[in-house]
Amino acid sequence: MRKIRPLQGRRIVSLSLNLPGPAALLRCKAMGARCVKVEPPQGDPMQHYRDEAYAEMHQGIRVLTVDLKQPTGQLRLQRELSQADVLLTSFRPSALVKLGLDWKRLHKAYPQLCQVAIVGAAGERAEEPGHDLTYQAEHDLVTGLELPASLFADMGGALMASEAVLQALLQRERKGQGVFMEVALADAAAWLALPRRWGLTQPTGAVGGAHAGYRVYACKDGRVAVAALEPHFAAALCQAAGVQASDVRSMLAPATQRAMAAFFLTQTRRQLERLAVSRDIPLHTLPKS
Repeated sequence: MRKIRPLQGRRIVSLSLNLPGPAALLRCKAMGARCVKVEPPQGDPMQHYRDEAYAEMHQGIRVLTVDLKQPTGQLRLQRELSQADVLLTSFRPSALVKLGLDWKRLHKAYPQLCQVAIVGAAGERAEEPGHDLTYQAEHDLVTGLELPASLFADMGGALMASEAVLQALLQRERKGQGVFMEVALADAAAWLALPRRWGLTQPTGAVGGAHAGYRVYACKDGRVAVAALEPHFAAALCQAAGVQASDVRSMLAPATQRAMAAFFLTQTRRQLERLAVSRDIPLHTLPKS
């Protein structure tokens, strides 16, 4: 299949460190953009957290080491910006002002340049300290004492930032000049949390554990994630498990969950994988936690 590369021929300069900005830049590269990342002399903290993650995110990205606190570094950045279509940042607004990279000055110097600014929270909260964990917690995505399985706000923010790059360039075509767009990680967390706010993933929700066909169960030698939500999948699961449940209401009954749990404890992962193929049941087996 031929790939669509809507950013072919566009040039993006990024000053963003850690995860959201580099992940967004990687998405832009996949859409055909020529990407340059400007790093401070001390490098990107991600390289110290997990070197292989840094390496994967920067494949095909030209990385420059520039000290923006020095006049020579500022000149180097200006040369890059003079050829760029989009500047991607992830500083607090006050830090951009100190570096002379606030939108008012950028737009005056480079009228055709767009800026996508990744911040923690939108508007007046942009100066507040925060991280992925705090934004997830704010939107009820941290449900116990364990950390979330992934950095959802950061990665969701990266997708929103790459989307904002496309929006900014489309708007530039209409307006004839560069535009500024702000992407907040807290907003990304809020977007990802909508199913929970709607009640879908709450314990009483169909995909939050209440439906016997949409749960994680223990099996004989591990675990199984079952996603037999639609009636035909649920019917196939019930038939395979020997469980009497004829409709959605019965699939929400605690007795049905108990019967399903008892059935899965008699099955090995291999047996369940064969069952999934033979009965067309959506499930995935996992090792013991």
